[in-house]
Amino acid sequence: MPGEPAPSASSPVSSASPVAPVTTASGGTDPTDATRTTATRAAATRTTEGRAACADLLDRPAEWGPVDTPAGVFQLVPVRLERDLSLISRWMNDPAVAAFWELAGPETVTADHLRPQLDGDGRSVPCLGVLAGTPMSYWEIYRADLDPLARHYPARPHDTGIHLLIGGVDDRGRGVGTTLLRAVADLVLDNRRLCGRVVAEPDLRNTPSVSAFLSAGFRFSAEIELPGKRAALMIRDRNHRAHL
Repeated sequence: MPGEPAPSASSPVSSASPVAPVTTASGGTDPTDATRTTATRAAATRTTEGRAACADLLDRPAEWGPVDTPAGVFQLVPVRLERDLSLISRWMNDPAVAAFWELAGPETVTADHLRPQLDGDGRSVPCLGVLAGTPMSYWEIYRADLDPLARHYPARPHDTGIHLLIGGVDDRGRGVGTTLLRAVADLVLDNRRLCGRVVAEPDLRNTPSVSAFLSAGFRFSAEIELPGKRAALMIRDRNHRAHL
């Protein structure tokens, strides 16, 4: 961000911090300058607190850890552009993926999609899905209630959305997507205590994706019109987990 960096969360500005008063030529304290100093300190505190809150919008997916699934040990690993761009871009250029993600082209196209998330306030976290030690899928975990999607359905506070693609052709069409969708929905609900629902909005034309969500315990809620597609609103309720 432009401007001077705010104090770190480990050393927040507080009202107890010593600040040297600004004195006038006659030796007294200028009340105007003192007011400005107090206001500056208060603004810095608000900025620090705001950034700390933003860093927690999704309860730190990087710390969710691995889980056992019928397909093997699975983990979400936040994307690092310098490490992962070539792989994700290659997946985006697969015709089956490009038909719905529409990010085919040079690596700069994928980079332009990833950077706003990586440089943003933490409301969307792009991740690699690593299965049995191999990166094989791409995921976006995002705050659906803070996303433009919330304009198109009756969002609730802390609704968490997921986007995904299965990168390897060998991992498609044999139930791996369903297994991982169930695992990721469980990860969200286990680690985001205030989240009551996991939502998704696959393209209605993408029948394998819609079917995978249904098999993973999501329910079809509605058809919604989004910019560029007509989508199936899929919802996995926390209280539905006991029935899976």
